[in-house]
Amino acid sequence: MLAAFFRLFGRDVRLALRQGSAGTSTVVFFVLAVTLFPLGVGPETAVLARIASGVLWVAALLAAMLSLDRLFQADYEDGSLDLLALGPLPLELAVLAKTAAHWATTGLPLIIASPILAVLMQLDGAGYLTLVAAMALGTPALSLIGGIGAALTVGIRRGGVLLSLLVLPLYIPVLIFGVGAVEASIDGLTQRPQLLILAALSLAAAVLAPLAAAAALRLNLE
Repeated sequence: MLAAFFRLFGRDVRLALRQGSAGTSTVVFFVLAVTLFPLGVGPETAVLARIASGVLWVAALLAAMLSLDRLFQADYEDGSLDLLALGPLPLELAVLAKTAAHWATTGLPLIIASPILAVLMQLDGAGYLTLVAAMALGTPALSLIGGIGAALTVGIRRGGVLLSLLVLPLYIPVLIFGVGAVEASIDGLTQRPQLLILAALSLAAAVLAPLAAAAALRLNLE
């Protein structure tokens, strides 16, 4: 069972890397979205530093959603999803493997790019490590929660808008505590509570999101 899990994970990662669109489009959108803010609000260092953490997190949330609508859609269209549902690997674990692959090809590039864009946004140096840590702890929850929305909208034509409406409200806690951790670090306060909450959100999502997504997929496959 464990071998089947890693085979599915590796398959999705290889497909994403072979197509070269998921991770690239995510990073490009992330860079463009963050770059627009200095152009829009002006180059004042104090203004950019004040909004830096919020801008980086909001752009990361939106970038993580770009490829969610294809998380299960391609497998649904070619019939692979039926095979996964009938295969020896429980559908919940299959969902977990696919969302883990989504994080590896979208969330991980966001984590790598975030310190570079933090320089552009004039983020205080005290917040750099916390930003990376918060992204590392929070972005898995984004992929897992997004998997629920992707499962609910699988098979729906142009379900991207509906997916966004379903997922964005659930992303708010990650946004609040992600920004809060960076701001606490900059203000000289402890960021430990916010980071622990982000870790708890990702762990809870790792347990609950595959169950919900698998149930939604079974309903759509009936």
